[in-house]
Amino acid sequence: MHSTTRARRRFIAASLVDAVGDGIYVPLTMLFVHSLTGQSLTAIGTGLTVAGLGALASMPAVGVLIDRHGGRRVYIGALALRAGGFALYPLATGYPAFLGVALMVAVAMWASAPSQQSLIGDLAAGPERERLLAWNRSLRNGGMGFGAVAAAAMLAIDGQTGYLAAAFALAAAFGAAAVLVALVPVPPPDAAARSDAAGGPRDIERHRGFESTDERASRGPREVEGHRGLEPADSRASRGPRRSLGGSRPAPRGGYRLVLADRPYLRITAANFLICFGYVTQAIALPVFLTRDAGIPGPMAGVVFAVNTVLIAALGVPVARRMARARRGRGAALGTVVFAFSFAAFGFVPALGGGTVAVVAVLACAVVYTAAELIHSAPAQSLSIAAAPDEARGRYLSVYQLSWALCRTVAPLVLGLLLDAGTWQLWTVLSVSVLTGGLILLRTERHLPAHVVTVSRPSTERAESCTQPAANRA
Repeated sequence: MHSTTRARRRFIAASLVDAVGDGIYVPLTMLFVHSLTGQSLTAIGTGLTVAGLGALASMPAVGVLIDRHGGRRVYIGALALRAGGFALYPLATGYPAFLGVALMVAVAMWASAPSQQSLIGDLAAGPERERLLAWNRSLRNGGMGFGAVAAAAMLAIDGQTGYLAAAFALAAAFGAAAVLVALVPVPPPDAAARSDAAGGPRDIERHRGFESTDERASRGPREVEGHRGLEPADSRASRGPRRSLGGSRPAPRGGYRLVLADRPYLRITAANFLICFGYVTQAIALPVFLTRDAGIPGPMAGVVFAVNTVLIAALGVPVARRMARARRGRGAALGTVVFAFSFAAFGFVPALGGGTVAVVAVLACAVVYTAAELIHSAPAQSLSIAAAPDEARGRYLSVYQLSWALCRTVAPLVLGLLLDAGTWQLWTVLSVSVLTGGLILLRTERHLPAHVVTVSRPSTERAESCTQPAANRA
């Protein structure tokens, strides 16, 4: 137990340092690269786009590496690669060198998310995993906020010195995060983990053998798990995570065909792609809308971002704890409804004609928007991990991560077109997009196993519930 707690604390510390690095880099990306490499802004934009597309193409290979070597090793490699990339940026004065470094950083950045989530899946299960995910989200938001403040301080330094300081700070941050992850204690593989590794695709197929909630309601909990070829939930909870964190493991036969044949997981991924537009709107479309359409001073966009960051850092854990009581699909769908409500509210802000009333309305909308993010993010992230079979978790999470990557790639174009279309089109399309994603989650939830949809309860509580008639539990 002590070793497990120490492992999770070191992981959280590494994630926090990683987030500080992200917070420094994201606000400075174009200026940072322009100052260090001397390339034109057009060349930089083109190079970063090419690097981003190359990183997207690398995601399938990242999934294979995670399944083969584990999330911990891939996460360490991704952090070390980012540290090396930022250390090399000051030397990348030629365009080919710039492209190479940009590709290195982009691949490492996109590889970090699925490998980190896979590591969380290895470190904890059931309610403990929910808590670890919640702490990770909250502290990452706080870390990114701190990094953004640090970036502003570095910009205050005259000349190129500030950007050099940022490059060295980024290299140091990601390098320190890699060391912290390397220090996470690796639990010894038990017999069950070795059995899982030997079972290969048969375990995955049993994991993916779905039956509806109506069928599950007519069967006892242990009978359902036995029918699905799954280990009883109380046995799973007692022995903790199924996979070992260290050592290579046999790759599941079938590769990505397993993921592509898993229609419920593909629906979850498609739903996340639609909902992701709600997340990226704050950074891409909201500043333009507030200043151009709502008559709000430009700095208010920064205030909205600050409100969002502070509330998520402060309320992420308690909200996630409450959302853990609900079914994951329904909880995430509820978040999309609140997203749509906030978008409708933003759409009415221009009618207020600017001034103090409009500023107060924007802040109120920002609070509702943040509530939607808090409600949706916890169950949605948990669902993506729980629905992925252990033996192919890397491939599954890499495919899921593509939904974020593709959305962020096309969002500037889509949101730009909507902003040019008028004042209400943006919020209408966003509302339809997130609500459609929520509806997909609700429809998909009926085809997911019980242990994927709900968080495992303590064994004593589960034993009491097993004595109730099935009709009462449904």
